Amino acid sequence: MKRANLVRALIALAVVALSVYLTLTTSPRLGLDLRGGTQIVLETRDSPTAEADREATDRTLEVLRRRVDALGVSEPGIARSGDNRIIVELPGVQDPREAAEVLGRTAQLSFHPVLGIAGPDEKAKDKERILADESGERLRLGPTELTGAEVEDAEAQLDQQTGGGWFVTIDLRGKGKDAWAELTGQAACSPAGDPKRRVAIVLDDKVISSPQVDPSVACDVGIAGGSTQITGSFSQEEAKELALLIDGGALPVPVELIEQRTVGPTLGKEAIEASAWAAVIGTALTALFIISVYWLLGFLAAIALACYGLISYAALVALGATLTLPGLAGFVLAIGMAVDANVLVFERAREEYAARGGRSLRTAVTEGFRNAFSAIADSNITTLLAAGLLFFFASGPVRGFGVTLSIGVIASMISALIITRVLVEFVTARKAIRKRPAVTGVARVGKVREWLNERQPDLMRHGRRWLVISLAAVVLAGSGIAVRGLNFGVEFTGGRLIEYSTTTPVDPEEARSELADAGFPRAVVQTSGEDDITVRVDELSNAEETKVTEAIEELGGDTEKIRDELIGPSLGDELRRNALIALGIALAAQMLYLAIRFRWTFGAAAVAAMVHDVLVLIGVFAWLGKPIDGVFLAALLTVIGYSVNDSVVVFDRVRELWGANRKTPFAKVANTAILQTVPRTVNTGMGALFILAALAVLGGDSLTDFALALLVGIVVGTWSSMFTATPLAIELEARSSAPPPTKGGKSSVATMARQSRRSTERRRPGDTGALV
Repeated sequence: MKRANLVRALIALAVVALSVYLTLTTSPRLGLDLRGGTQIVLETRDSPTAEADREATDRTLEVLRRRVDALGVSEPGIARSGDNRIIVELPGVQDPREAAEVLGRTAQLSFHPVLGIAGPDEKAKDKERILADESGERLRLGPTELTGAEVEDAEAQLDQQTGGGWFVTIDLRGKGKDAWAELTGQAACSPAGDPKRRVAIVLDDKVISSPQVDPSVACDVGIAGGSTQITGSFSQEEAKELALLIDGGALPVPVELIEQRTVGPTLGKEAIEASAWAAVIGTALTALFIISVYWLLGFLAAIALACYGLISYAALVALGATLTLPGLAGFVLAIGMAVDANVLVFERAREEYAARGGRSLRTAVTEGFRNAFSAIADSNITTLLAAGLLFFFASGPVRGFGVTLSIGVIASMISALIITRVLVEFVTARKAIRKRPAVTGVARVGKVREWLNERQPDLMRHGRRWLVISLAAVVLAGSGIAVRGLNFGVEFTGGRLIEYSTTTPVDPEEARSELADAGFPRAVVQTSGEDDITVRVDELSNAEETKVTEAIEELGGDTEKIRDELIGPSLGDELRRNALIALGIALAAQMLYLAIRFRWTFGAAAVAAMVHDVLVLIGVFAWLGKPIDGVFLAALLTVIGYSVNDSVVVFDRVRELWGANRKTPFAKVANTAILQTVPRTVNTGMGALFILAALAVLGGDSLTDFALALLVGIVVGTWSSMFTATPLAIELEARSSAPPPTKGGKSSVATMARQSRRSTERRRPGDTGALV
């Protein structure tokens, strides 16, 4: 074994072994839409005394974290999003009203004198409170002497002079200075060690600190100047947390509920099972298809495909990524897209083997990997650009799709360029295989390539006709948008969407009439499945939601709420704005990348084809009345990556052929490039279609719409790469004065062309050998 092959084999073995270890030892982190629960998004608002900036939001987050812990929810999640937004995840909480009420309260910080130790059964007297201190000891507290409104600042500091450790400084303002001096002066009248010499700092009915007044403080004098220190055996983290809590109470910025999602665990279980079955069935069908096309090499690719799934899953759990419903769909889709790199390599190997007159199987395979690398790299980078845009400009579950798709793309390159190569080069080095090259599948040209080689159709002869057809498709799609309009989901419009499961099927018209009588004449009612019904209203309070539920129960009998989403209009506007930003940046980024890697004419043509695909897909959903929601946005941006992926493969071959034949008319070169890449396009498309068909049949409503969008996108993207991007590139090149590209390092193509001509001369009548 050559040294390079040995290195690849060791890398592949290490990656697979690590993936197996992570899979067996690490549990996946499921999103709320898969395990059930409530997600609440809060946004901090300015108050008369404080600005809702990043620092104030961080303080609010710490207060909310303690409140979430007080709810007793297992494995809650709370994190800041942006400068003034906080996302709270509460697994298992199906009724969010209590949680939203608790989380939405403004922080209450207060300072109290300690009156003594309370007995086990002692009850608080008038104007007194009994609360446990940090150690759990019950304290009797007097009335509030000052509140967090008088706290100017609190900061954790390290005593570097004496080495006394970490402490917290508190600066007061206004009346708080005198109130603090009076409070500490009264406490100082008690002897050291007496509980009455302590001052209790209370946040949301919980004592967060109860320090003793220093012995140096005189009775009835107290700590003057409005500044004091809380000392103790604090660690750095404890001191910072205490400072944040005190300072957060001093900045009671209000929070507003702008989004609320509640998903029943039944939906999560069904989604996981549907995605799992779709992955198993789709992968099995894809593997069988590859084996039937590429025989032994197809079998090795199927093994690499299984390794790909293992690597992708291990990477997800290792990164701690949250698996959401669209994320699972992205994971399943990436399995189909992982086939593309293998198909590119095998088709190039077939071309090399045919060009060499059926000799040197190992060299043909090696050249196949080398020549396919540039197309694999470019096509995967464009997909990563789309996935990156999903992550940075989308929100919630759609970001999970971006993460899983990115991991899938990287894992597919590892499986194709390392694992598949190790397996293929090991097998083709065996003497028994070299004597029977037909079993590898490389010696076969394939039915599609054989048909194209025999007929050599001139597809670009009437390139402008294809452009007219593409323009007509865009006009038809645009008319659907103008006539039917877009059915924006609740994520874009704002409002509330509730999905119920009923024991008795509910007629939508009856439900609309019942809801109108209940005071909701503008409610949108839709059925999903035999016993599921969704209600969408622009604005709906929790009290009004109870009325809607009662109305549905009257019609459907026993009713279970399986999904509840509340999104404020500000978030709807933001999502719509971010969607437009993401699309605009996608167009600019794709065009810039392609202009650098290829030519500006190729970049402009690819972007135009991408716009064509986007408009057609949106138009199809407009005509069908399908919802335009976050899942559709995920599919739309994926179609952008897939569309450019196809165009990149064609233009990569155009650049290669044109560099080797600079005097050949560009239209002829482009036509040849299309004919040579059609087998790859067909085989890759079939691999993805198996996965998407499984998703469409087995998935729920959201997965079905996702699969439908991608099915339309793949079909339209395949068309546009050949009949929109390429004819447009021909028109642009006719008006460009730039010289053809240089041959560069693509000498194998010229050799292939010369050997192909010699092979043509040697062909017997009726021979169906490969022609390039």
